[in-house]
Amino acid sequence: MSDKPNYAFILAAGKGTRLRPYTDTTPKPMVIVNGRPILDHTLGKLEKVDVTHVTINTMHLGHVIEQYYSTRTSPKITFSKEDELLDTGGGVKKALNTIKSDAFYVINGDALWEDNAEGQSVLEHLAQNWDADKMDMLLLLKPVNLNNASEASGDYSIEADGRPVRSLDGTGTHMFSGIRISSKHIFDGAPEGTFSYLELMDKAEKDGRLYAVELQGTWHHISTAEDLERVNALMSKAENSAKAV
Repeated sequence: MSDKPNYAFILAAGKGTRLRPYTDTTPKPMVIVNGRPILDHTLGKLEKVDVTHVTINTMHLGHVIEQYYSTRTSPKITFSKEDELLDTGGGVKKALNTIKSDAFYVINGDALWEDNAEGQSVLEHLAQNWDADKMDMLLLLKPVNLNNASEASGDYSIEADGRPVRSLDGTGTHMFSGIRISSKHIFDGAPEGTFSYLELMDKAEKDGRLYAVELQGTWHHISTAEDLERVNALMSKAENSAKAV
């Protein structure tokens, strides 16, 4: 195990068109789930595992995010504003200078998860399995048969040695959660401007330096308005049940 990351990058620039009408006036990472913005849930979990610095890229209604978190000091937030969408890879590369450690968390702005019943942090579990000597990237994957809300695509299958193999036809055993640990040097030679993080994931797989761990917790898929309403109802029910015990 290598030193756990204390930097993170949250991808929050997208338009979230499938979640309209909510995203007509609110960035997708700021839609309310169980009384708080999705982004709030993520920042709280990052703070819990001692992440001290977070970079958030913004574009669509970015001022909403920037204003909401303008006074937050823990973790410290740096905003990377985009005039045009640079996609997931280009967005991180643009602000790579804000990341001061080689290994860092990269998390999709709409990722929403809960730690397992024993209280082990999903992010802590990921960090415990990070090994910089043999990995360029470590993905958090969720079994497709444990989907908690909506559709699940089989993005990867995991080999016995922990290496994931991407399924081009979506029939793999696991779905990518949008959560990973990445090495900074994976961006060496990456193109300027707009490109997908998936290109870096594929490169790491080709080089034998892409690994994965299975989610030990609950993951919520939020893509459409129906998903959002379903997840809100599910989490509210769980919270009320816990209070009744």
